Amino acid sequence: MSLRLLPLALLIAAPALADTVVIRAARVIVDAADKPRGPSSVVVTDGRIVSVGAADAAVPAGARVIDLGNVTLMPGLIDAHVHLTSTPGAPLVNEARETDEHSVAMGLHNALITARAGFTTVRDLGSAKLTGFAIRDAIAEGLLPGPRVIASGPAVSIIGGHGDTSGFRPDVNAVLGQGNTCTGAEECAKRVREASQRGADVIKITATGGVLSQQGRGLGQHFTDAEMKSIVDTAHGLGLKVAAHAHGARGVEAAAKAGVDSIEHGVFADDDALRAMVANKTWYVPTLMALQGIDERVGKNVYTPVVEKKVRETLTVRGKALAAATRAGVRVAWGTDAGVFAHGRNGEEGGQMVKYGGMTPKAVLIAGTTGAAELLGITAETGTLTPGKAADMIAVEGDPLSDVAALTRVRFVMTAGRIVPMQ
Repeated sequence: MSLRLLPLALLIAAPALADTVVIRAARVIVDAADKPRGPSSVVVTDGRIVSVGAADAAVPAGARVIDLGNVTLMPGLIDAHVHLTSTPGAPLVNEARETDEHSVAMGLHNALITARAGFTTVRDLGSAKLTGFAIRDAIAEGLLPGPRVIASGPAVSIIGGHGDTSGFRPDVNAVLGQGNTCTGAEECAKRVREASQRGADVIKITATGGVLSQQGRGLGQHFTDAEMKSIVDTAHGLGLKVAAHAHGARGVEAAAKAGVDSIEHGVFADDDALRAMVANKTWYVPTLMALQGIDERVGKNVYTPVVEKKVRETLTVRGKALAAATRAGVRVAWGTDAGVFAHGRNGEEGGQMVKYGGMTPKAVLIAGTTGAAELLGITAETGTLTPGKAADMIAVEGDPLSDVAALTRVRFVMTAGRIVPMQ
């Protein structure tokens, strides 16, 4: 063997040195359902949690020690509904002039802001063409810091409905279209298979009309029962979950009966709709911060007249569905609809869930960790600080189990063992 090649050969043959970090904090929440621990240390090796022990436990040889002091260390939060490539209040014309490349850059920017807010996993439910997948892959490959991203790509929609391109001349609509609309059960199944082929991690459908789209066809059911059943059956057959944007009560009920895995928004869900969700074990992602976002912009010439009318309609029943859902026993997962409001404010959802939904801080914390992890199908990877799981953790000032506002005071973030720069 050439002596010039010897160092390289030895490097290849030698086992890689493990990267071990010990993180200490005054309080540690291992599982949101359990009591917090006192002063503790969490050992992380190569991006995974090795152990959770006493603060004065022996430090492994060669390990770095990060002492966070008087904070609460806890599992990273999970936002089950974001739009990384969207910005609040953007003019309609932007849809016609923003490039996909710019959308990816904006999405990566927003992803970092979201991670700094304490969210180590997000589910991106609606981004143009392949942009969401590009953002997901860039972060997963370590090219840029950010949360774990689970992406749907464009939502499957009806022609002219929420999720379809509208508000322009027909020829412009055609150019900007995402190829995501369908009519009839067979064509809708085809759209699901195409989304799977493009790399979707989850299927999103717009089961009803939407608030911020330019269609003025109300907020009731859009897809037929047969179309929704075809979408769900096809997706589940491919191992993909289905998230259903749904506002109107009958659309919520129909989507739940079709077998969707989660209802997003559910603003007008009534008792019959909630009973269908309980019977079908459908998760509810309330996205109350979306209502906060539109409330801050209504009446300020931000929205077109057709959108403004729908905004005012939804604000009249703000949070009532969540309160009823919690009483009915519907499972709730944290989701915000970030992009309708400014990215980075995701943590404010907790206060909204307490204020409008009557949820306890503990229930809110469960919704944002183990609950959302279960909905997303990633409980083996994240949601608790359990040895073997990815090192997704954050440190906040205060005790989030008594004051959910603590979740907006994030001081440290680690995603899969990578420390996120906070500035």
